[in-house]
Amino acid sequence: MKHPFTLLASLLIFNMLMATRVSLSRSVPTLLKRAPYPHFAPKRLPKSHPCPLWSSSFTFCLTLRKPITTSPSFSRACSSSPSSISATQMAASAAVDEALSANPLLQDFDFPPFDVVHASHVRPGIRALLKKLESDLEELERTVEPTWPKLVVPLEKIVDRLSVVWGVVNHLKAVKDSSELRSAIEEVQPEKVKFSLRLGQSKPIYNAFKAIQDSPDWKTLSEAQKRIVESQIKEAVLSGVALEDDKRENFNKIEQELERLSQKFGENVLDATKKFEKLITDKNEIDGFPATALGLAAQTAVSKGHENATAEDGPWIITLDGPSFLSVMQHARNRSLREEIYRAYVTRASSGDLDNTAIIDSILKLRLEKAKLLNYNNYAEVSMATKMATVEKAEELLEKLRSASWKAGVQDMEDLKNFSKSQDVPEADDLNHWDISFWSERLRESKFDINEEELRPYFSLPKVMDGLFSLANKLFGIDIEPADGLAPVWNNDVRFYRVKDSSGAPIAYFYFDPYTRPSEKRGGAWMDEVLARSRVLSRDGTSPRLPVAHMVCNQSPPVGEKPSLMTFREVETVFHEFGHALQHMLTKQDEGLVAGIRGVEWDAVELPSQFMENWCYHRDTLMSIAKHYETGETLPEEVYLKLLAARTFRAGSLSLRQIRFASVDLKLHTDYIPGGSETIYDVDRRVSERTQVIPPLPEDRFLCGFSHIFGGGYAAGYYSYKWAEVLSADAFSAFEDAGLDNSQAVKETGHKFRETILALGGGKAPLEVFVEFRGREPSPEPLLRHNGLLPVPASA
Repeated sequence: MKHPFTLLASLLIFNMLMATRVSLSRSVPTLLKRAPYPHFAPKRLPKSHPCPLWSSSFTFCLTLRKPITTSPSFSRACSSSPSSISATQMAASAAVDEALSANPLLQDFDFPPFDVVHASHVRPGIRALLKKLESDLEELERTVEPTWPKLVVPLEKIVDRLSVVWGVVNHLKAVKDSSELRSAIEEVQPEKVKFSLRLGQSKPIYNAFKAIQDSPDWKTLSEAQKRIVESQIKEAVLSGVALEDDKRENFNKIEQELERLSQKFGENVLDATKKFEKLITDKNEIDGFPATALGLAAQTAVSKGHENATAEDGPWIITLDGPSFLSVMQHARNRSLREEIYRAYVTRASSGDLDNTAIIDSILKLRLEKAKLLNYNNYAEVSMATKMATVEKAEELLEKLRSASWKAGVQDMEDLKNFSKSQDVPEADDLNHWDISFWSERLRESKFDINEEELRPYFSLPKVMDGLFSLANKLFGIDIEPADGLAPVWNNDVRFYRVKDSSGAPIAYFYFDPYTRPSEKRGGAWMDEVLARSRVLSRDGTSPRLPVAHMVCNQSPPVGEKPSLMTFREVETVFHEFGHALQHMLTKQDEGLVAGIRGVEWDAVELPSQFMENWCYHRDTLMSIAKHYETGETLPEEVYLKLLAARTFRAGSLSLRQIRFASVDLKLHTDYIPGGSETIYDVDRRVSERTQVIPPLPEDRFLCGFSHIFGGGYAAGYYSYKWAEVLSADAFSAFEDAGLDNSQAVKETGHKFRETILALGGGKAPLEVFVEFRGREPSPEPLLRHNGLLPVPASA
């Protein structure tokens, strides 16, 4: 988890429900009449949990979908009294009611109707929903009492319904983007934000939470309930509940504008990525491309109207979408092509109508104004108010990791220079950014005799998923089976799965959308919440509603008769996102506001995702997935050993890359002065002097594509990836201590991991959860050891 929180991160309970990586990142009233199913309804996080930036590295009777019905209470809330209107008005009103009753966003569904929601449903659907929820909120404020049934239960219902429906719309924008959908969202978004602010700044709700905290009954609450109360009080303050008159009005204007700017930033990145296309007709220009890259480039050409394009004869189209971009960087022998594509990538969304520079300046200026209104020195302090770390602790960790990585990073560069010189190439004495990935791959192939492209046939998507599910069974005692057809999907490539416990009972569901679709789907990989586990939203009044997640990746699709053949990095990505999904799906919290990844501090939410990546290097796990898609042959033992040895290849450089991103994020949100003498690019160059062996190009505008912090939930929080890496590496070391070859010990340790890290959700402070699992506080030593960055002791 990546997951995956712009405005929503500061909105009372809405923050907990609407975010995650990752990324970052990241339960309603019976507004809709529910069918009598034991475990259901919906939800979503503040922001989804995306992966780090590209590194050079239910119910038992739910067998059929129920017919959709509209809630009578909803219709009443959206209709006028017949006695006060004319026949013509009544006819018009009836037509509106009929349209609303057919609107899939307003219907009673067990799973969201992703297949039938269109842009035309967004404006009327969201507006009718907000009208109903406004009525529910007014009723809550009128009747609220400082008790769980009279405060938290109705509040969870309001928040959940909005987060579910808005989550459907927002998800479709990420995976099935269109100009019509964008326009509809942009029009109703201010109204949605206005309601969210109204909810987050409700003084009757805030005062009721304070009264619960101060009451004699406080000591009788469970730990999870206390966490909810404390979190809501803190979030209410961060939502501006204590601000009066002009200050509150200014705060709300800032929140509205930040939400708009965040959306626009992401749209510009997507549009700039889609806009760039390079048509190649001479195969010599793409000499070095592996077969999979040629196939993808030809397939892209076909989708752009070159219907006779083939992998062998072209034409081919190169884009800035991840798989295409990385293919050029790693494999194109044509240096001028690498330079052209690299320059295009690091200057995305930095010119013309799609220039994000002014948007970034506005976002940073408004975030600082918001922080000042809340009596914080800077926005980083606002961000850290709901995280494990403090600004000082985050900076301390980054510096510790930077100093441990610097010498290794310098040596990485020397190794590349020496190797390229040995190949007698002209650029050997002047290696630049567009040479690094290419020569790194050649050095990797030479040093470890590993060619990532040659490994693809061993990592077919079906085998990888089978092996991943077998690992989940071994570690956590769960079974995962296909459930395609049970839930509507947004694209025919999307798969749907059921998760069952050892008794065979369903405990969760998830969608998996694996393939890149550059024309409509944003890049990267993320996990997000569709529905969350909740006792309040039980379908039968007894069993909690079951959680549902979605995992989204952007790997190479099948080409012709070949299945999707994955790079090892893509395998790691799937394991990563599945780790996020596991924390969401295997929660045992019945309090919906802290179930799964809800309420988990953002710098701890990447723990399960990064933990799962470690299993890609575990021999038994890797051998179970690495089967040649044609012959069934298992990956040769010597290749596995080389993969293991290559794990720390350029670890210093890759660590420094992430530290650059995390450091510039913190600098921009602490000591940068918007509108001052220093530009955002000056800050990046200053940070890069200490984190990059080769300084960025003068025209580098990577910040204009840094969606994690300007279009996602990682503002003043990108450090979370490194923070959680420490936690995850230490957690995995518990399995190493127990003995990775001891199946019983692995099973027992896995059970303990499930019962703590995965089960407790946001109902317990993450440091306490970690200590309960590990028996002590976390140490960075396992991470440095795994990365080969621990200093070698001097011999006696």
